[in-house]
Amino acid sequence: MRVAIVTHVVRHNDGQGRVNHEIARAALDEGFEVTLVASHVAPELLAHPKVKWVSVQPSRAWPTNLLRQQVFALKSALWLRRNRRAYDVLHVNGFITWAHADVNTAHFVHGGWARSKYYPFGLTRGAWSAYQFVYTRANAVLERWAYRRSRVIAAVSRKVADEIRASGGNPVERLDVIYNGVDTRGFSAASADRAKFSLPASAFLLLFVGDLRTPRKNLGTVLHALKQMPDNVHLAVAGYLPGSPYPDLARELGIESRVHFLGLVREMPTLMRSVDTYVFPSRYEAMSLSLLEAMAAGLPVVTARTAGGAEIITPECGIVLEDPDDVPALANAVHTLATDTPRRLAMGEAAAELATQFGWARMAAQYIALYRQLAGDASAAVRREEPAFAAATLPGGQPLQRAETP
Repeated sequence: MRVAIVTHVVRHNDGQGRVNHEIARAALDEGFEVTLVASHVAPELLAHPKVKWVSVQPSRAWPTNLLRQQVFALKSALWLRRNRRAYDVLHVNGFITWAHADVNTAHFVHGGWARSKYYPFGLTRGAWSAYQFVYTRANAVLERWAYRRSRVIAAVSRKVADEIRASGGNPVERLDVIYNGVDTRGFSAASADRAKFSLPASAFLLLFVGDLRTPRKNLGTVLHALKQMPDNVHLAVAGYLPGSPYPDLARELGIESRVHFLGLVREMPTLMRSVDTYVFPSRYEAMSLSLLEAMAAGLPVVTARTAGGAEIITPECGIVLEDPDDVPALANAVHTLATDTPRRLAMGEAAAELATQFGWARMAAQYIALYRQLAGDASAAVRREEPAFAAATLPGGQPLQRAETP
């Protein structure tokens, strides 16, 4: 089978990129030929003889992500239009290309975020807020176009599926839910090492992981809740720090000595095994990989109903807040775990057990089964167009892993 996957990056340390990395690897294990239409592909995939990389590089001269993404969408669509008959299945991710797709994985619903009562942006609230408003609205329109023109939408959570149904427009042909995966073995087998991250040995330690430049992840509420907690409760924060307003907020609240900003962390399994509780009251989330990772590491989770992934959290393994901005409720939830060690440890064990149902292999197997089903549905058309597949061989016998620029 010949599969083409369109995504910006394919690598381990990226949410959507990691999902597509695991799907591509599973497809290769099944003997499929995999073409990756992307700006970056992990070297270990490029080394495989059945991988072809179509390099789409939007110029950094374009001033915004919105424009750069449009350049990617146009370039990729032009290449796919010329080569579409060379593939049995075309898999895209949200609105990423103007090409019609067989499978479209919905990692985020901009329309759902725009409709949220927690959406903070507007045209009259400054230049950055206006840009975010335009970015969200434009992507909401584009993603509806993309979903309506996909044979199957694979939503990463029930929350995402419900938001796609609520987005209006023509009904989609088919909507499945395929949850993201997690490396359960890697996170469960890691060892704790607080000294590695210069974290206090005796504190009750919370962990927050996410984008520190946006209010959507809601670190601000966590910091305000921390101020209401005892001094022995500390917070470790992992995420890209430049441009973040939260170190200043921690200083304003007088809790800077209890908040440990770690920047980007590569040894995430070790970090998660070094803390006591994962705190993630995101105002909007589709399906957080970090939430699954925390569960796999055996951490009880405190999150909010607005965070995709909360739908899988049971009372045995976590606490789900109704309002992500409820500071007293968040402080009380953490207090419950900090003062009841047996309950906290039991919740961590339950979280780790639940995470075993969300391994990468299981997720990838669902996509492989979907590919086979779609290719089987199209088998008659494939046989009629068999001569067209001769174009799948690269001119001049170039190796499949070599990048091709459209």
